[in-house]
Amino acid sequence: MKIVGSYVSPYVRKVLACLHLAGLGYEIDPITPFFGNEAFERLSPLRRIPVLIEGDLVLSDSSVICAWLEEAHGAPLMPKGPADRARARWLEEYADTRLGDLFIWGLFYQRFVCPAVFGRPGDEARVERTLAEDLPREMAYLEGQLPEAGFLFGDSIGLADIAVATFFRNAAYAGVEPDPARWPRTAAFVRRALAQPCFEATLRFERAQLSVDPKGRRRALLDAGAPLTADSLGTREPRPGIMRL
Repeated sequence: MKIVGSYVSPYVRKVLACLHLAGLGYEIDPITPFFGNEAFERLSPLRRIPVLIEGDLVLSDSSVICAWLEEAHGAPLMPKGPADRARARWLEEYADTRLGDLFIWGLFYQRFVCPAVFGRPGDEARVERTLAEDLPREMAYLEGQLPEAGFLFGDSIGLADIAVATFFRNAAYAGVEPDPARWPRTAAFVRRALAQPCFEATLRFERAQLSVDPKGRRRALLDAGAPLTADSLGTREPRPGIMRL
């Protein structure tokens, strides 16, 4: 099984975490986000990652891939009851769309991708608008949805938990983390989820990828709020440059 994608993509990270839960082996064919040739476009017509390739099967959407992992490989990703399964699907969709728009396009793209990939500053006005107006509303919603202890559908992490938590790692790379005083459930949930083996398994590969620019030159990434530590989401006191939302 091959995954085409970048370790730092929240959607790739979601799929890799689910593969870990399923106990399935895979190899990564790395691609820098926002790059890709015609061969890649034939695999992914929308030019999105991840892409999963297994034999003659090619899938190019993270939600489709995760559903296939459950259906074809019995991955323990979803709750059992129909109502809980429907809620899990909704939370995955909510995370992929709304959290993706804010955490990736509003923060990570502006503060990390623009300078690292395109060599230009991001739109700080959009960052400020995201932090001041958009994210507080979504954080309030999450605070009412996420459990005080454990995970969304019991004691074990599943697809819905992974889909939500993956975006917070990219937020940390952009210098933002949830304030436990303001959003205690969300902050604690994110710490629990990102500390799980399914996320920890790929962290060192993310760090390696983040330490190299698209042309292969070493970059200094601990400036302008781009922390690369495993504890950047709250197991220690925030470091200079980290903003709590």
